Amino acid sequence: AALPVHAISSQFGAPGSGSWKRLIRLVEISMDIHHPGLISDCLISVFTFLKEDDLIVASCVCKDWHEAAETPWLWRRLCLQRWSFCNFAVTGTEDVNHSWKRYFLRRAHLEMKMSKGRSGSYTCKSLRGHTGSVVGLVYLQGSSGHLPHLWNTSAIVCSASTDGTVRAWNVQNGELLWCSPVQSPLMQLITDEKHEVVITADSGGLIKTWQGETGQEMGSFPTASSHCSLLQYNISNTWFLTVGTGQGSVCTLEESALTKKSSIMVCDSFKVNMLLISPDKRWIAAGTTDHSDLSPKVIYTESLTSPAEDEDPLCQSVPVTGLQAAVFIPTQPSRVAVVHNKRPNKKILSVFDVSIKKSKYKSEIQGKYPDDPTQVESFTLNTSSSQILLEAKNSNCLLLAANQELLVYSLKGALLASFKEHTMPISSMCVDSFRVVTASRDLSLRVLTWRNDGGTLESRYHLLGGSHTMARGFTHVACDYSSIVASTEGKDGKDVLKAYYFTS
Repeated sequence: AALPVHAISSQFGAPGSGSWKRLIRLVEISMDIHHPGLISDCLISVFTFLKEDDLIVASCVCKDWHEAAETPWLWRRLCLQRWSFCNFAVTGTEDVNHSWKRYFLRRAHLEMKMSKGRSGSYTCKSLRGHTGSVVGLVYLQGSSGHLPHLWNTSAIVCSASTDGTVRAWNVQNGELLWCSPVQSPLMQLITDEKHEVVITADSGGLIKTWQGETGQEMGSFPTASSHCSLLQYNISNTWFLTVGTGQGSVCTLEESALTKKSSIMVCDSFKVNMLLISPDKRWIAAGTTDHSDLSPKVIYTESLTSPAEDEDPLCQSVPVTGLQAAVFIPTQPSRVAVVHNKRPNKKILSVFDVSIKKSKYKSEIQGKYPDDPTQVESFTLNTSSSQILLEAKNSNCLLLAANQELLVYSLKGALLASFKEHTMPISSMCVDSFRVVTASRDLSLRVLTWRNDGGTLESRYHLLGGSHTMARGFTHVACDYSSIVASTEGKDGKDVLKAYYFTS
């Protein structure tokens, strides 16, 4: 028996086309009773050349095609071709035979909505309650862009304010989950999502840890510093917090009880306001943007977390001055990019590698630096702005926000793209594997997405934050895979959070 021609042409177009003829031949083979083994294997093999839309259409042709098109291996292949990594553990279904297809369709549909930003594809909630300025905004529970939880609706964001409170919010429904007791004005906020711990620093230098689920205080540590930069990380299942103080020192604390492990002077008498850790947790970069003659430093993390008796932590200055911004390269953990001043109104981006050389009697940090003939890269930037934000997408893609402009550079200094979508300076930026979001004082968020090649950025749409009669603009922005939360500076001194939540 032969399959009626109209059953195929209704799905794949008019007779005569090359694809139509090939599909007709495939059907004839699959329906041939003398080749029963080809019914499944041959169809699955040919279906590997189809994209998702064509695969869905093919499943409607006949029973054999439907069974072949539903093969989990085909949908797993499509998932890994498009996203490289997929969190199969959260596909949200017990039907193993359809999990990969369900994962692909749901994630693709959600990304289509997030790429277009049309009305009705997301909800927007105003989160009110703070009576001061929001100084920090971070996710406590979220879905990462690298391994998203497509069925997770429990994203929680925390905010800290000069009103002296930390607040935790449900992003989807805008509900306030808990609020800490009032204390001195807060200045810094970070979270440890793995252990659901919130860390704050107030204007008096008191650092506190809070239980993320309940808001209960867990520990405190006094630094006697009016400024504190916070950096939390985990090494071998041990929890650490490194603090940069207003006096120029870097102090490392252990576990949420905040037991002091070590201290080192980085920039004497100037506040440490740049504090980063490498992706493999081996290196910490610390420095100040407040002095044009000081150099940032690279510190060997182990010498802070497990200090040797009678030995100072391993630390080395980077031979650049006038630090503006810095970032570790995600896929090359010992490589760091630094924006610095060469002379007034001339910005340089230098990239260097660090390593450690251990001998019988001592260990020392080695590097390939811009003054060395084996330098990695160093090039002049197309901006003279004094306010710079720097992020890295991968080993060859750096994003730099300066004034109203977003610039995309290769590691060798080629300007790959530039976007001037805002009318006022960019105040904050977040970058993940799917998109880039910039927040501006013009009271708008600009959403840009990466193409499938991973290195090309496309500008998509604006998300508006309300009326300029009520707010002065966005100050902070944070994202997880399916939501964006940003803070607006209220003209009455009471900042408001805007939560944009996309659903599939």
